[in-house]
Amino acid sequence: MKMLNEMFPSYNIQANVNLGNYTNTRVGGPADWCFWPKTQHELQQVVRFANEANLPITVLGNASNLVITDDGRQGVVIFLTEMHQIKVFQNNITAEAGAWIIDVAQMAYDYSLTGLEWAAGIPGSIGGAVFMNAGAYGGQIDQVVQSVDVITPMGEIKTYPVADLAFGYRHSLVQETGDIIISATFAMQSGKRAEIGGKMTDFNERRAQKQPLEFPSCGSVFKRPTGYFAGKLIMDSGLQGCQIGGAQVSTKHAGFIVNRGQATGSDYVNLIKHIQHVVYEKFSVNLETEVRVLGRK
Repeated sequence: MKMLNEMFPSYNIQANVNLGNYTNTRVGGPADWCFWPKTQHELQQVVRFANEANLPITVLGNASNLVITDDGRQGVVIFLTEMHQIKVFQNNITAEAGAWIIDVAQMAYDYSLTGLEWAAGIPGSIGGAVFMNAGAYGGQIDQVVQSVDVITPMGEIKTYPVADLAFGYRHSLVQETGDIIISATFAMQSGKRAEIGGKMTDFNERRAQKQPLEFPSCGSVFKRPTGYFAGKLIMDSGLQGCQIGGAQVSTKHAGFIVNRGQATGSDYVNLIKHIQHVVYEKFSVNLETEVRVLGRK
């Protein structure tokens, strides 16, 4: 495995990295390698090499909507956080995958562009938001995406127009292709700056009132079941405040699992399974995770 450093001595590549230092939950075991590309060229080179060497690749942005287990991750974990440029041209915004969606929403506000107000407080990256078709308060990323640039597993650049991305509820085509999102272009609408700012403030105040922002968490854990709300099902099952190890169903919002201190990946996984079991026993509803749970293999 020394070959990765030997092949790319000038790139920011580190071995045996504790992923818990980088995830929003503050849990996760070691990665064989972590790589922070600064340019598309660096990313292309390592992706090509990794695929030729059969080295598994995991791509992360802000590592906010996932749980990494205690055994960590095999192969190379690529953090896109150094690729974060945001550009505005007329009513379009193009943002690299590592840009925070909060910063893109702020840029839209600065240029009086409307369409991303709902994203003003989401602690994720553009790549992750497109990958999972993130949304909140009636807004969703597919409502504003115009096109997405990716690097294919062979290291080639490809552009998907929005019509080809098969967006659905917390789903996009990229979840199936193995492509790596490198940037997205958003078609925005001109708006009134004061109204845009007012909506952003309102959404952020609602988040602060309802969500457990004071503790590390992976965000909303479960998808919304048809005809139900996951948080209410969990609360009505008597699980609010339920704790396994350091992981707890938030007492502020039952749809969140927070790290109350020294939680492990196993605590999170076990609590998720417990919630699913109890909710199914009580209501015959299968709760499907919105967060990705990533382990060694």
